[in-house]
Amino acid sequence: MKNLIFSFVAFFLLSNSVNIFAQSREKQASEVLDEVIAKTNSYTSMKLQFTYQMENPGANINETTNGNALVSGNKYRLEVAGQTIISDGKTVWTVISDAEEVQVNDASEGDDVFTPTKLLSNYNKEYKSKMIPKVTTLHGKNVYALELTPNAKKSYDKVNLYIEKEKMQLYAIEIFDQNGSKYTYKITKFETNTPVNDKSFTFSDKEFPGYYVIDMR
Repeated sequence: MKNLIFSFVAFFLLSNSVNIFAQSREKQASEVLDEVIAKTNSYTSMKLQFTYQMENPGANINETTNGNALVSGNKYRLEVAGQTIISDGKTVWTVISDAEEVQVNDASEGDDVFTPTKLLSNYNKEYKSKMIPKVTTLHGKNVYALELTPNAKKSYDKVNLYIEKEKMQLYAIEIFDQNGSKYTYKITKFETNTPVNDKSFTFSDKEFPGYYVIDMR
């Protein structure tokens, strides 16, 4: 679920009118993202429930699970697929329940690590964005569909974002990696400005007693 993103392949447009149209589409995508980011940054916190699906037809894999996330600024707590990922903005604790193990890393390590917060805050520097004009609805919701490709080589190829038009909120993310896998996150519940306790964003031995801690910093 980490190390996801992509390579942007530039191509030559033969017509000036086509080039202008492409620039217009890119600007529109940037405007949509800027509005979503501004709205997201206005929240003191976000509490999300989502479904997570991994598909790889070549490996005959199609798995779906539910998860939840709590976000406040650069702090977050993500629970999905038997893992709890906790960050206070400086340190990241990855708790693997089956192994009763905790991996500790600096939050600044691993530029390839994908989080929605990181993507939204850095998209203008690290990605090329464009609209997907043929897609206007997803699961019955009216959406803006955008494709993001990275400016530098990453471990995944592209990211598709689906923004719910009525609320101007992120609704779904599709991540396509270089191994032919697609990871889909679809938000099923979105609460904002809910009270949070900073203890939610730090690892506690009392919450995970007896877990083996591996400090990888």
